[in-house]
Amino acid sequence: MNAKVIITGATGMVGEGVLHECLLSKDVENILVINRRPCGIQHPKLKELIHEDFSDFTSIEKELVGYNAAFLCMGITSVGASEEVYTKITYQYTLALAKTLATLNKEMVICYVSGAGTKQDEDIKNMWMRVKGKTEKALQQLPCKAAYMFRPGYIQPTKGLKNTYTMYKVIAPLYPLWKLLLPKHACTLRQIGQAMIHTVTKGYDKTILEVPDIEKLAKA
Repeated sequence: MNAKVIITGATGMVGEGVLHECLLSKDVENILVINRRPCGIQHPKLKELIHEDFSDFTSIEKELVGYNAAFLCMGITSVGASEEVYTKITYQYTLALAKTLATLNKEMVICYVSGAGTKQDEDIKNMWMRVKGKTEKALQQLPCKAAYMFRPGYIQPTKGLKNTYTMYKVIAPLYPLWKLLLPKHACTLRQIGQAMIHTVTKGYDKTILEVPDIEKLAKA
C-alpha cells in the first residue's frame, strides 16, 4: 500500500525531517503539508496548503480527502508556555485536524509525535506530560484505521536540514555517547520518519512506540 500523507509541523525540526523522509521514500505517493507559513520546499509529489486557523479546518475539507496517513508533528515547547496556550496548540489544534481527517478518510492512519515520559494520567502534576497524555488518549479513540503515538527521547537531527534547532546542532556530535549511555532514549529523526511511513505500509503491533519500537519499525 502506498502512503498518501498529510504532514503538520513541516516548518519545525521534526516535521521537516519527517517530510524529508517522505520525499525520499518510494512508498509515499504524494504529500500535503499544512502550514501557517511556507516551508520553502518544492517537489513533484509535494503540495503545500497555507491555513491560518488550526482550530477549524471546515473551509479546506475538500483538500483533505483522499489521504490515508497523517503525520502530526506540530507543537511547541512547554518551557515558558502557560497551560492554556500549551493545551490550545498541543491538544485542541491536533484534535481539530485529526477528527476532521478521521471523518473524511476511513482508512486514515495517524502518527502523533508525543514524547518520552508522557503519561495518560489526568492527575499527574507535570503539565506537558498530562497534556500530551490527554492528546494521545483522545487520538486513540478516533474512528480511524490506526493511531500511533511516537514517544522519542533525544532526537538526532538529519544533517543539512534548515530547521534544526541550534541546541541540537551543538550537541549532535555527542550522539554516539547519548546512544551508548541511554540506548532506549535516543534515536534519529530519520528513524522516526521511516517508522511513520512503515505504520502505513506494514503496520505495527503496538500503538504506543518508545525508542526501541521506533528503531525496530524503521528497519521493518
